[in-house]
Amino acid sequence: MLDFNDNLVRLSVFMGVFIVCATLEAIFPKKRRTQTRVKRWFSNISIILIDSVVVRLIGQLSAVAVAFYAAEQGWGVFNWLSLPTWLEVILAVALLDLAIYVQHVASHKIPLLWKMHRVHHADRDIDVTTGTRFHPLEIILSMFYKCLIILVLGPSVFAVFLFEVILNASAMFNHSNLRLTAWLDKILRTIIVTPDMHRIHHSVINRETDSNYGFFLSIWDKLFKTYNEQPEQGHDNMVIGLNEYQSDKPSNLIWCLKLPFLK
Repeated sequence: MLDFNDNLVRLSVFMGVFIVCATLEAIFPKKRRTQTRVKRWFSNISIILIDSVVVRLIGQLSAVAVAFYAAEQGWGVFNWLSLPTWLEVILAVALLDLAIYVQHVASHKIPLLWKMHRVHHADRDIDVTTGTRFHPLEIILSMFYKCLIILVLGPSVFAVFLFEVILNASAMFNHSNLRLTAWLDKILRTIIVTPDMHRIHHSVINRETDSNYGFFLSIWDKLFKTYNEQPEQGHDNMVIGLNEYQSDKPSNLIWCLKLPFLK
């Protein structure tokens, strides 16, 4: 499918970004933790491992596999156009990122999707592990959604692979509890979503949660008027998580898996 082992590359990038972000946030933390790292990380990493098993069980229903199939069948907009490779890759990554932005907004606005997405938001601290803390059911639905978008757009296999790597890496980066200097954060967020920008989205204040939905590119929040520059109470004083779950429950693995089915 690709001239290299795409799963190995993705795993290597994941581990590399995870280690770098975990190390930097430990040295330069932004917020004081409300719970011990060991307790939270056990649950969050367990969810990541469960999600990985679920993805493997799905088998051929992966973004890269569907991109390969679309190319073989000549399906999708990009397969009907004759664009330079570099331009197609840039446009494909941007449009796929827009699709994830739309999906993220929908996961907050549609009650059934919010039931699953609450697992991600219930985390009372936000760090590198939060970036991949998603209920297995949400992972499955997300995979179906991405595959549908890929069939419509028809991006190249390489563009989809690149986007998957970028999405994973940026999710860990912008969820990390990393303190960036104000000038660096200002420069970075003109293009990408920074930890300070996305942290606001995890506030218990509803109007702050209803902002900064982007995962990679910051342009979508600014374009669709969901951009929030700073939290009302400042990053040091803002409360992370969900108001109704300010307890130890969000750090319990079984509770997290049961949450979408709880009233």
